[in-house]
Amino acid sequence: MVRFTREGVLVQLGEVSSARWRHAGAVDVVRLLMVDDHLMLAEALSARLAEVPDLWVVGHCQTGDPRLPDVVWQSRPDVITVDVEPVGAGRLVRRLQEARPAAGIVVLTGSRDARQAVDAARAGAAAWVPKERGVEGLTEVLRGVPRGHSWYPPELLGAVLRGLREDAVRAGQRNGPLDVLSDRERDVLAGMVAGKRGAQIAEDLMISTETVRTHTRSILAKLRVHSQLEAVSVACAAGLRVDGEADGTTER
Repeated sequence: MVRFTREGVLVQLGEVSSARWRHAGAVDVVRLLMVDDHLMLAEALSARLAEVPDLWVVGHCQTGDPRLPDVVWQSRPDVITVDVEPVGAGRLVRRLQEARPAAGIVVLTGSRDARQAVDAARAGAAAWVPKERGVEGLTEVLRGVPRGHSWYPPELLGAVLRGLREDAVRAGQRNGPLDVLSDRERDVLAGMVAGKRGAQIAEDLMISTETVRTHTRSILAKLRVHSQLEAVSVACAAGLRVDGEADGTTER
């Protein structure tokens, strides 16, 4: 259960003790929002982190909750932890960053999928923390992210750095057929590649169907094609994939 304080801060009932309120003015407190579909785990971890003097768990929400952008806006977190296993890493991280650009995104997951880690890094995730790392290790990462620190497991760091280097090379060349598209237009185009209709793309990206239509018209104009089918053909030829596909291509 959640409630809103007078300042519009989303908190879990019983989560912030009176002692915690007293400490809040004495230290730099990191405001933490947890986005996770495993409610029991989220509540247990919230209780553990609530004992850390300079961490304040301002709430938690499920990844598929349609109110997620509103929850992010209301709770004003410094850091957002998110489990990317139920959905595509890149898309979810981008959605959270659009809702709260100032927040650092920490992927807290049981997945060790290197492709997911690369997608998360491309989308702007500051850290990737395995759930088995432990509370002390997680706390260290949560404190560091607001100070500009990043952390990825050593076994995934190589793939992440290679992916980002490849992106930098492609960005320098600027000769790909999809380079004319904005990030959001690429998201819409990826939805087309996945065979989704406009309403489903709008729901996935948390935008209106009219905005999807606007992006679609822009995509067709920029790619110099006359139909969505032609746009999808160009995208597939250029190597665009959707989150979770197991092919050998990469998405910028």
